[in-house]
Amino acid sequence: TNVMFLKTHKTASSTVLNIMFRFAERYNLTVALPADQLVHLGYPNTFLAHFVEGFQAVGQNYNIMCNHLRFNPSEVQKVMAANTFYFSILRNPISLLESSYVYYKDNVPAFRNSKDVNEFLESPQKYYQAADYRQNIYARNIMWFDFGYDNNAENNKKYVQVVLKEIEQSFHLILIADYFDESMILLKHTLCWDLDDIIYFKLNSRSQDTVQTLTPESKERIKAWCSLDWQLYLHFNQSFWRRIEETIGLELLEQEVNHLRMRQKELMETCLSEQEAVGKDNIRNKALLPFQSGAANILGYNLRQDLNNRTLRTCQRMIMPELQYTSYLYAVQHP
Repeated sequence: TNVMFLKTHKTASSTVLNIMFRFAERYNLTVALPADQLVHLGYPNTFLAHFVEGFQAVGQNYNIMCNHLRFNPSEVQKVMAANTFYFSILRNPISLLESSYVYYKDNVPAFRNSKDVNEFLESPQKYYQAADYRQNIYARNIMWFDFGYDNNAENNKKYVQVVLKEIEQSFHLILIADYFDESMILLKHTLCWDLDDIIYFKLNSRSQDTVQTLTPESKERIKAWCSLDWQLYLHFNQSFWRRIEETIGLELLEQEVNHLRMRQKELMETCLSEQEAVGKDNIRNKALLPFQSGAANILGYNLRQDLNNRTLRTCQRMIMPELQYTSYLYAVQHP
Protein backbone atom coordinates (compact mmCIF):
# COMPACT_ATOMS: atom_id res chain seq x y z
CA THR A 1 0.00 0.00 0.00
CA ASN A 2 2.99 2.38 -0.09
CA VAL A 3 3.33 3.19 -3.75
CA MET A 4 4.97 5.96 -5.74
CA PHE A 5 3.95 6.26 -9.40
CA LEU A 6 6.02 8.58 -11.56
CA LYS A 7 3.36 10.02 -13.86
CA THR A 8 4.95 10.60 -17.26
CA HIS A 9 3.28 12.70 -19.98
CA LYS A 10 1.01 11.32 -22.74
CA THR A 11 1.58 7.69 -21.69
CA ALA A 12 -1.89 6.63 -20.45
CA SER A 13 -0.72 7.90 -17.06
CA SER A 14 -4.01 9.69 -16.31
CA THR A 15 -5.70 6.29 -16.42
CA VAL A 16 -3.10 4.93 -13.98
CA LEU A 17 -3.57 7.99 -11.73
CA ASN A 18 -7.31 7.24 -11.57
CA ILE A 19 -6.51 3.64 -10.57
CA MET A 20 -4.20 4.93 -7.81
CA PHE A 21 -6.73 7.46 -6.50
CA ARG A 22 -9.49 4.85 -6.34
CA PHE A 23 -7.15 2.43 -4.60
CA ALA A 24 -6.28 5.10 -2.03
CA GLU A 25 -9.98 5.75 -1.35
CA ARG A 26 -10.88 2.09 -1.22
CA TYR A 27 -8.28 1.33 1.47
CA ASN A 28 -8.40 4.69 3.21
CA LEU A 29 -4.83 5.68 2.33
CA THR A 30 -3.27 9.14 2.31
CA VAL A 31 -2.21 10.70 -0.98
CA ALA A 32 0.72 13.13 -1.30
CA LEU A 33 -1.23 15.91 -3.00
CA PRO A 34 0.22 19.09 -4.50
CA ALA A 35 0.51 22.08 -2.13
CA ASP A 36 -1.60 25.18 -2.74
CA GLN A 37 -4.25 23.22 -4.65
CA LEU A 38 -2.07 22.87 -7.73
CA VAL A 39 -2.63 19.88 -9.99
CA HIS A 40 1.01 18.81 -10.16
CA LEU A 41 3.87 18.53 -7.68
CA GLY A 42 5.89 21.56 -8.81
CA TYR A 43 6.30 20.38 -12.40
CA PRO A 44 8.37 21.24 -14.48
CA ASN A 45 10.64 22.17 -11.56
CA THR A 46 12.61 19.29 -10.13
CA PHE A 47 10.58 17.88 -7.24
CA LEU A 48 11.13 19.11 -3.67
CA ALA A 49 9.42 17.67 -0.57
CA HIS A 50 7.66 20.94 0.31
CA PHE A 51 5.69 20.76 -2.96
CA VAL A 52 3.46 18.29 -1.07
CA GLU A 53 0.52 19.73 0.90
CA GLY A 54 1.01 19.28 4.65
CA PHE A 55 4.47 17.71 4.30
CA GLN A 56 5.82 19.54 7.39
CA ALA A 57 3.13 17.94 9.55
CA VAL A 58 2.84 14.53 7.93
CA GLY A 59 6.48 13.77 7.07
CA GLN A 60 6.82 10.27 5.69
CA ASN A 61 3.29 9.15 6.42
CA TYR A 62 1.94 9.29 2.88
CA ASN A 63 0.94 6.05 1.20
CA ILE A 64 0.42 7.10 -2.39
CA MET A 65 2.15 9.63 -4.60
CA CYS A 66 1.08 9.88 -8.24
CA ASN A 67 0.55 13.44 -9.53
CA HIS A 68 2.91 14.81 -12.18
CA LEU A 69 6.38 15.63 -10.90
CA ARG A 70 9.92 15.74 -12.23
CA PHE A 71 11.64 12.88 -10.46
CA ASN A 72 14.18 13.64 -7.76
CA PRO A 73 14.78 10.49 -5.67
CA SER A 74 16.31 12.06 -2.54
CA GLU A 75 13.39 14.50 -2.15
CA VAL A 76 10.73 11.89 -2.90
CA GLN A 77 12.29 9.70 -0.19
CA LYS A 78 11.68 12.45 2.36
CA VAL A 79 7.96 12.12 1.65
CA MET A 80 7.53 8.38 1.11
CA ALA A 81 8.25 5.53 3.54
CA ALA A 82 11.38 3.42 3.15
CA ASN A 83 9.41 0.39 1.94
CA THR A 84 7.65 2.29 -0.87
CA PHE A 85 7.21 0.56 -4.22
CA TYR A 86 8.26 2.76 -7.16
CA PHE A 87 6.91 2.32 -10.67
CA SER A 88 6.39 4.30 -13.86
CA ILE A 89 5.17 3.89 -17.43
CA LEU A 90 6.74 4.52 -20.84
CA ARG A 91 5.27 4.73 -24.33
CA ASN A 92 6.70 4.26 -27.80
CA PRO A 93 8.24 7.70 -28.60
CA ILE A 94 6.80 7.59 -32.13
CA SER A 95 3.15 7.66 -31.07
CA LEU A 96 4.10 9.73 -28.01
CA LEU A 97 5.50 12.60 -30.04
CA GLU A 98 2.45 12.75 -32.32
CA SER A 99 0.20 12.78 -29.25
CA SER A 100 2.25 15.54 -27.58
CA TYR A 101 2.20 17.56 -30.80
CA VAL A 102 -1.59 17.63 -30.97
CA TYR A 103 -2.13 18.03 -27.21
CA TYR A 104 0.45 20.79 -26.64
CA LYS A 105 0.16 22.49 -30.04
CA ASP A 106 -0.85 25.85 -28.52
CA ASN A 107 1.59 25.84 -25.58
CA VAL A 108 4.87 24.71 -27.12
CA PRO A 109 6.72 27.22 -29.34
CA ALA A 110 8.38 24.41 -31.32
CA PHE A 111 4.96 22.99 -32.26
CA ARG A 112 3.07 26.26 -32.64
CA ASN A 113 5.13 27.50 -35.58
CA SER A 114 4.80 24.40 -37.75
CA LYS A 115 1.77 23.41 -39.83
CA ASP A 116 1.57 19.78 -38.70
CA VAL A 117 3.67 17.10 -37.05
CA ASN A 118 5.33 15.97 -40.29
CA GLU A 119 6.42 19.50 -41.14
CA PHE A 120 7.86 19.88 -37.64
CA LEU A 121 9.82 16.63 -38.01
CA GLU A 122 11.28 17.58 -41.40
CA SER A 123 13.56 20.02 -39.56
CA PRO A 124 12.86 20.09 -35.83
CA GLN A 125 15.97 22.22 -35.17
CA LYS A 126 14.36 25.01 -37.19
CA TYR A 127 11.43 25.22 -34.74
CA TYR A 128 13.04 24.03 -31.53
CA GLN A 129 15.14 26.43 -29.48
CA ALA A 130 16.93 24.68 -26.61
CA ALA A 131 17.00 28.04 -24.79
CA ASP A 132 13.18 27.89 -24.54
CA TYR A 133 13.58 24.51 -22.93
CA ARG A 134 10.88 25.03 -20.28
CA GLN A 135 8.24 25.73 -22.92
CA ASN A 136 9.66 23.12 -25.27
CA ILE A 137 10.14 20.12 -22.98
CA TYR A 138 7.16 18.34 -24.56
CA ALA A 139 8.81 18.54 -27.99
CA ARG A 140 11.86 16.41 -27.27
CA ASN A 141 12.71 13.44 -25.00
CA ILE A 142 9.87 14.26 -22.60
CA MET A 143 10.12 10.94 -20.73
CA TRP A 144 13.84 11.44 -20.15
CA PHE A 145 12.98 14.86 -18.71
CA ASP A 146 10.21 13.48 -16.45
CA PHE A 147 12.70 11.00 -14.97
CA GLY A 148 14.80 14.02 -13.96
CA TYR A 149 17.40 14.08 -16.73
CA ASP A 150 18.46 16.63 -19.36
CA ASN A 151 16.29 16.13 -22.42
CA ASN A 152 18.79 18.01 -24.60
CA ALA A 153 21.78 15.88 -23.56
CA GLU A 154 24.01 14.27 -26.20
CA ASN A 155 23.10 10.70 -27.03
CA ASN A 156 26.35 9.31 -25.70
CA LYS A 157 26.40 5.55 -25.17
CA LYS A 158 28.14 5.68 -21.80
CA TYR A 159 25.84 8.43 -20.47
CA VAL A 160 22.74 6.55 -21.58
CA GLN A 161 23.94 3.36 -19.85
CA VAL A 162 24.52 5.25 -16.59
CA VAL A 163 21.02 6.77 -16.68
CA LEU A 164 19.32 3.44 -17.48
CA LYS A 165 21.14 1.88 -14.54
CA GLU A 166 20.06 4.70 -12.21
CA ILE A 167 16.43 4.34 -13.28
CA GLU A 168 16.62 0.58 -12.69
CA GLN A 169 17.94 1.24 -9.19
CA SER A 170 15.22 3.79 -8.37
CA PHE A 171 12.22 1.94 -9.84
CA HIS A 172 10.96 -1.56 -9.07
CA LEU A 173 8.84 -1.74 -12.22
CA ILE A 174 8.48 0.11 -15.53
CA LEU A 175 5.27 -0.52 -17.45
CA ILE A 176 4.64 -0.05 -21.17
CA ALA A 177 1.61 1.97 -22.28
CA ASP A 178 1.49 0.23 -25.67
CA TYR A 179 0.62 -2.96 -23.75
CA PHE A 180 -1.61 -1.34 -21.18
CA ASP A 181 -3.72 -4.34 -20.15
CA GLU A 182 -0.64 -6.55 -19.88
CA SER A 183 0.94 -3.80 -17.78
CA MET A 184 -2.02 -3.73 -15.41
CA ILE A 185 -1.87 -7.50 -14.94
CA LEU A 186 1.85 -7.32 -14.18
CA LEU A 187 1.20 -4.49 -11.71
CA LYS A 188 -1.56 -6.48 -10.01
CA HIS A 189 0.73 -9.51 -9.58
CA THR A 190 3.68 -7.46 -8.39
CA LEU A 191 1.68 -5.54 -5.77
CA CYS A 192 -0.61 -8.45 -4.76
CA TRP A 193 -3.68 -6.38 -5.68
CA ASP A 194 -6.93 -7.85 -6.95
CA LEU A 195 -8.68 -7.41 -10.30
CA ASP A 196 -11.01 -4.67 -9.12
CA ASP A 197 -8.01 -2.63 -7.94
CA ILE A 198 -6.72 -2.34 -11.52
CA ILE A 199 -9.98 -2.18 -13.46
CA TYR A 200 -10.22 1.07 -15.45
CA PHE A 201 -11.93 3.12 -18.15
CA LYS A 202 -9.52 4.84 -20.49
CA LEU A 203 -9.16 8.50 -19.43
CA ASN A 204 -7.76 11.60 -21.14
CA SER A 205 -7.78 9.95 -24.57
CA ARG A 206 -8.74 11.95 -27.68
CA SER A 207 -11.00 11.44 -30.66
CA GLN A 208 -9.51 9.62 -33.67
CA ASP A 209 -10.15 12.58 -35.96
CA THR A 210 -7.47 14.62 -34.13
CA VAL A 211 -4.78 11.98 -34.71
CA GLN A 212 -2.24 13.06 -37.35
CA THR A 213 -0.79 10.40 -39.65
CA LEU A 214 2.98 10.19 -39.49
CA THR A 215 4.88 9.49 -42.70
CA PRO A 216 7.39 6.58 -42.62
CA GLU A 217 10.17 9.23 -42.78
CA SER A 218 8.73 11.07 -39.78
CA LYS A 219 8.70 7.86 -37.74
CA GLU A 220 12.40 7.34 -38.41
CA ARG A 221 13.12 11.00 -37.63
CA ILE A 222 11.46 10.69 -34.23
CA LYS A 223 13.86 7.88 -33.29
CA ALA A 224 16.76 10.24 -34.04
CA TRP A 225 15.20 13.45 -32.66
CA CYS A 226 14.06 11.74 -29.44
CA SER A 227 16.93 9.29 -29.34
CA LEU A 228 17.23 9.35 -25.54
CA ASP A 229 13.56 8.43 -25.16
CA TRP A 230 13.96 5.82 -27.89
CA GLN A 231 16.82 4.11 -25.98
CA LEU A 232 14.83 4.34 -22.75
CA TYR A 233 11.81 2.73 -24.37
CA LEU A 234 13.73 -0.09 -26.09
CA HIS A 235 15.54 -0.98 -22.88
CA PHE A 236 12.47 -1.12 -20.64
CA ASN A 237 10.23 -2.72 -23.25
CA GLN A 238 12.69 -5.64 -23.21
CA SER A 239 12.84 -5.84 -19.44
CA PHE A 240 9.02 -5.64 -19.28
CA TRP A 241 8.55 -8.77 -21.38
CA ARG A 242 11.40 -10.53 -19.61
CA ARG A 243 9.69 -9.80 -16.29
CA ILE A 244 6.40 -11.20 -17.55
CA GLU A 245 8.02 -14.41 -18.74
CA GLU A 246 9.85 -14.85 -15.44
CA THR A 247 6.84 -14.18 -13.21
CA ILE A 248 3.46 -14.78 -14.86
CA GLY A 249 4.19 -16.50 -18.16
CA LEU A 250 2.52 -15.59 -21.45
CA GLU A 251 -0.27 -18.16 -21.18
CA LEU A 252 -1.59 -16.98 -17.80
CA LEU A 253 -1.05 -13.37 -18.90
CA GLU A 254 -3.40 -13.87 -21.86
CA GLN A 255 -6.06 -15.46 -19.65
CA GLU A 256 -5.88 -12.62 -17.14
CA VAL A 257 -5.96 -9.93 -19.82
CA ASN A 258 -9.14 -11.51 -21.22
CA HIS A 259 -10.60 -11.62 -17.73
CA LEU A 260 -9.76 -7.93 -17.21
CA ARG A 261 -11.42 -6.98 -20.51
CA MET A 262 -14.56 -8.95 -19.69
CA ARG A 263 -14.81 -7.26 -16.29
CA GLN A 264 -14.25 -3.89 -17.93
CA LYS A 265 -17.00 -4.56 -20.48
CA GLU A 266 -19.38 -5.54 -17.66
CA LEU A 267 -18.64 -2.31 -15.81
CA MET A 268 -19.11 -0.25 -18.96
CA GLU A 269 -22.53 -1.84 -19.43
CA THR A 270 -23.36 -1.11 -15.79
CA CYS A 271 -22.09 2.47 -15.71
CA LEU A 272 -22.27 4.09 -19.11
CA SER A 273 -25.21 5.16 -21.21
CA GLU A 274 -23.24 4.86 -24.48
CA GLN A 275 -20.90 1.98 -23.51
CA GLU A 276 -18.00 4.08 -24.81
CA ALA A 277 -16.23 7.42 -24.55
CA VAL A 278 -17.87 10.45 -26.18
CA GLY A 279 -16.55 13.75 -27.56
CA LYS A 280 -16.37 16.85 -25.39
CA ASP A 281 -19.55 18.34 -26.90
CA ASN A 282 -21.57 15.24 -26.01
CA ILE A 283 -20.67 15.06 -22.32
CA ARG A 284 -23.90 15.84 -20.49
CA ASN A 285 -22.53 16.51 -17.01
CA LYS A 286 -20.11 19.42 -17.49
CA ALA A 287 -18.71 18.84 -13.99
CA LEU A 288 -17.15 15.66 -15.42
CA LEU A 289 -15.72 17.32 -18.54
CA PRO A 290 -12.00 16.52 -18.90
CA PHE A 291 -9.50 19.35 -19.35
CA GLN A 292 -9.26 20.23 -23.06
CA SER A 293 -5.90 21.05 -24.59
CA GLY A 294 -4.47 22.12 -27.94
CA ALA A 295 -6.06 20.64 -31.04
CA ALA A 296 -7.14 17.47 -29.22
CA ASN A 297 -10.78 16.63 -28.51
CA ILE A 298 -10.44 14.93 -25.11
CA LEU A 299 -13.13 12.32 -24.62
CA GLY A 300 -15.23 11.69 -21.53
CA TYR A 301 -18.21 9.60 -20.46
CA ASN A 302 -21.92 9.81 -19.69
CA LEU A 303 -23.25 7.77 -16.79
CA ARG A 304 -26.57 5.97 -16.90
CA GLN A 305 -29.43 7.80 -15.22
CA ASP A 306 -30.85 4.82 -13.29
CA LEU A 307 -27.93 3.93 -10.99
CA ASN A 308 -28.41 3.33 -7.27
CA ASN A 309 -26.24 5.38 -4.91
CA ARG A 310 -23.55 2.81 -4.35
CA THR A 311 -23.13 1.99 -8.04
CA LEU A 312 -23.26 5.68 -8.93
CA ARG A 313 -20.40 6.36 -6.54
CA THR A 314 -18.27 3.56 -8.06
CA CYS A 315 -19.04 4.65 -11.62
CA GLN A 316 -18.38 8.33 -10.91
CA ARG A 317 -14.91 7.48 -9.60
CA MET A 318 -14.18 5.41 -12.71
CA ILE A 319 -14.83 8.33 -15.06
CA MET A 320 -13.70 11.26 -12.91
CA PRO A 321 -11.05 13.30 -14.77
CA GLU A 322 -7.70 13.98 -13.13
CA LEU A 323 -8.23 17.64 -12.17
CA GLN A 324 -11.62 17.02 -10.60
CA TYR A 325 -10.41 13.93 -8.72
CA THR A 326 -7.33 15.75 -7.42
CA SER A 327 -9.40 18.64 -6.06
CA TYR A 328 -11.97 16.24 -4.59
CA LEU A 329 -9.25 14.36 -2.68
CA TYR A 330 -7.74 17.67 -1.66
CA ALA A 331 -11.04 18.72 -0.09
CA VAL A 332 -11.30 15.37 1.73
CA GLN A 333 -7.73 15.31 3.07
CA HIS A 334 -7.28 19.04 3.69
CA PRO A 335 -10.70 20.39 4.70
